[in-house]
This record gives sequence, C-alpha cells and structure tokens, in this order.
Amino acid sequence: MDYIIKPMQTVDEIDGKGYVHYKSWQETYAGLIDAEYLKNMTEEKCKAIAHKWRDNILVAKDGDKVIGFVGYGKYRDDTLSACGEVYAIYVLADYYGQKVGYELMNAAFEKLATYKHIAVWVLKGNERAIKFYEGYGFRFDGTEQEIKLGTSNTELRMIYERG
Repeated sequence: MDYIIKPMQTVDEIDGKGYVHYKSWQETYAGLIDAEYLKNMTEEKCKAIAHKWRDNILVAKDGDKVIGFVGYGKYRDDTLSACGEVYAIYVLADYYGQKVGYELMNAAFEKLATYKHIAVWVLKGNERAIKFYEGYGFRFDGTEQEIKLGTSNTELRMIYERG
C-alpha cells in the first residue's frame, strides 16, 4: 500500500484527523473506558478538537483519505525536563499491520530529534498499544496517573531513551 505522511494542513485533513480520532476511540476503547463517555465522544466532537488543536500533527494519507495521525511536542509538564512527548497516535483498524503507526512514529521522532527522551502515556489494559510502544523501544518507568473518562482510569507512562 502506498501512503504518505505529511503535516496536517487542509480542512479536509483536519476533518479526516477528527474522523480517525473518533473511529479509533470506538475501535480501541470499547470495554476499557466508560461506555457512556465513549458514546458521547462523537465524530463531531472529535472534529471540533481537531480544528482547535492543529499544531504538531502529522497525518498518514492513502490517496485523499486520512488513515492515521500522530501528535507530538514538548512534554506537557515540568516533571521531566528536556523530554519530548507523543501526545496521541491512532491508525484506522483497516490499516493495522501495514506499518502506518510505525512510520507515523518515525516521522514524529524526526520532529522530536532534539530530545534525548520521549514519553507516551498509555491506558492501562490497552494491550495492543502497549505491545506497539514496547516494540518501538518504549519502556515503563513506573509512573501512573488517574484520568477521568466518565469513570476513573489509569494511564501508565512509557519512556523511550535515544542511544
């Protein structure tokens, strides 16, 4: 399959990112987070989020269709200095196993080249994501945080250290 990875720029790409966000949440988090919260995470809400936060987003496209995205930047708080972060990475299930996530991660790492460490937070129980991050070289550092997704959920921090 031929796909490209590029900075998110056009309205169609922003809307496509919103759709991938919505669809990926439905595919990934059913059974992991509160069903009512997930039901209320509509495509319209995800598109509104995509239009609000447009910086540091790369999209993977198959033709004109956005099939995945990654958001990245400086680590969100001061607990880790000089650390980058992958804020989110999602790929449509139809494209699993085709290295789209791997190539999105590579592209984000290029953008985060000045950081020795890169962090990612993963929902406890999201085994597919954990396996992906571990395969890429991330390791758990023992840090957890509680987040509210309708009910309380635990996120685990993973860190990648450049050689």
